[in-house]
Amino acid sequence: MPASPSAPPRRAAKRLRAWLGSGAVQAVLTLVALIWITPLAGLLLSSMRSDRDNASSGWWTALTDPGQLSLDNYTALLADSGITRAFWNTVLISVPATVLVVGLAALAGYAFAWLEFPGRDAVFLVVVGLLVVPVQIGLLPVAKLFGAVGLFGTVPGVVLFHVAYGLPFAIFLLRNFFAEIPREMLEAARMDGGGEWRIFSRLVLPLGRPALASLAIFQFLWVWNDMLVALLFADSGSQPLTVALQQEMRQFGSNISVLAPGAFLSLVVPLVVFFAFQRHFVQGVMAGSVK
Repeated sequence: MPASPSAPPRRAAKRLRAWLGSGAVQAVLTLVALIWITPLAGLLLSSMRSDRDNASSGWWTALTDPGQLSLDNYTALLADSGITRAFWNTVLISVPATVLVVGLAALAGYAFAWLEFPGRDAVFLVVVGLLVVPVQIGLLPVAKLFGAVGLFGTVPGVVLFHVAYGLPFAIFLLRNFFAEIPREMLEAARMDGGGEWRIFSRLVLPLGRPALASLAIFQFLWVWNDMLVALLFADSGSQPLTVALQQEMRQFGSNISVLAPGAFLSLVVPLVVFFAFQRHFVQGVMAGSVK
């Protein structure tokens, strides 16, 4: 009996998992993880030390003298109305920009993959061509356009910019993923009386959950950590946390008691989002490796 076409990729994935499970590889990965986590530990300890302690000694001295650590810096940071407003502005920018990109890209990806309409391939080529357009090229023209329509310096303006520049890659990614769904499965659903919307919502979206989760993680992290777009398109009332911390650095220079807890607060949310969707992200990576 001939082997299944998916047998070689499955065997390759099995060998890869066996190789990653070896003792030597585990030791190397543990060492890499420790090296990667050292700056994070240093940032956390520095954020819990006073300016005097940070100026007089390194953060590692807190490991032998825990009395240096306190939550006073975080208490002062959360009492700063400018920082807390910037944090919520970051949430108000990142969440809609992620939801809109994933939702619109899923609809467009399904249309490009499985719907027949005039000019489909030409439009998709245009979308793919937009991937090579650097974000810096659109800053000035879009800024003038937003100024003319009253969106410059607002949260919706920053959201729209991120959505516009996030859609080409998102559509390209989801279209390719949806195109891998067996045609027979969709045809069977149509023969059972399912309309396009029902097929999309009940069949395609559940099958594409790993790709959607991976896209959501990348988009959220990109928008959350962005400073270039927000620095240009946001004013003092709509600036996110990255811009607020940059201004603190410009005003106070080495004010570690503000910058360190602010940077760690900005880091915690992406980590929570990544670990919350980690299972789906790994599924998406493995699905792409064995198809």
